Amino acid sequence: MLDDPAFLSLSAINLLGIAGIVVWQVQGRNRPKARLIIQIVFFTAMTAVLGFGDILPYRVGETYAHNVPAFLATSARVLWWIHLAWSMIGVVRIIVLDRRPTQARLLQDLMVAVVYIGIALSILAFVFDVPIGTLVATSGVVAVIFGLALQNTLADVFSGIALTLGRPFSIGDWIQLADGTEGRVVENNWRSTQVLTPANNLVVLPNSVLAKVGLTNLTRPDETHLIILTMRVSSEHRPGLVEDVMQTALKGCSCIVQHPPPVVALKSIDAVAIEAELQFRVTSPSGRTPARNELIDTIQQSFESNELAFAPPAQSYVHIGSSGLRKHADLAAIRSTGTL
Repeated sequence: MLDDPAFLSLSAINLLGIAGIVVWQVQGRNRPKARLIIQIVFFTAMTAVLGFGDILPYRVGETYAHNVPAFLATSARVLWWIHLAWSMIGVVRIIVLDRRPTQARLLQDLMVAVVYIGIALSILAFVFDVPIGTLVATSGVVAVIFGLALQNTLADVFSGIALTLGRPFSIGDWIQLADGTEGRVVENNWRSTQVLTPANNLVVLPNSVLAKVGLTNLTRPDETHLIILTMRVSSEHRPGLVEDVMQTALKGCSCIVQHPPPVVALKSIDAVAIEAELQFRVTSPSGRTPARNELIDTIQQSFESNELAFAPPAQSYVHIGSSGLRKHADLAAIRSTGTL
């Protein structure tokens, strides 16, 4: 038996397969590239031994049936298929999905599952001579039954895959939904996406729902967020002075991004007020409230220092009569009494 090349080849394949498993486990999950290299080396060596012994991995020749122990031939072929699966999975994880976002784990898990199912069916068919045609047909019927029973869950799963492929957001992005819900994406799995809102509430959104609604990614192309603050200043003041005071206030706020520089846009002017629009950016959507508070306080101080006055809201003025005379009335009083 020791002189039989088939026996020697199959013995070498078993030794290489077991050694590859041991070394692969010793490497650990923290070194995926080293694991892939080792896996490819051992798989290549096993394939070379098969070729040297003139043995097909999916069929052992009849000439070896009486000289080679059955378990040795079976284990050699099973180990070869297992190493093939691990090599393919390593390529998927390192090359196909390298440097992808965390939610790409969803697509990775699906591809790994497909590889394992394919290898398992190959082992059953080529190693143990199991007629997988009947098995696949039966599995198809079972799959239809499960698909009808779990259609909502499957919709979430495939929507998650679509979101992963489209990549409208990544873990850590700040998103805003069409219904006004907004927050930072903290997790994305097979079934749902979890969003942490500014109120520190965790909103769980089924992927099937998230794939149908419109969303705005406030983090892309960068995380800076534009804020527009409208103010009304008395028209008794010169517009250029108002603009200069507002620009100075904007430059003095530490919570505001200075590049690109903030903008003061004078929108309109009438006999009562100058309407100004302050456009500025903050480093992230979560910094909107602190920046707005700081700017309002700074504007108030700047106006007091320069003796500028705010104008009342536009709704608090009513123009009466055709003689050109203007009377001021509080709309709240008008609504409460119903008369002027």
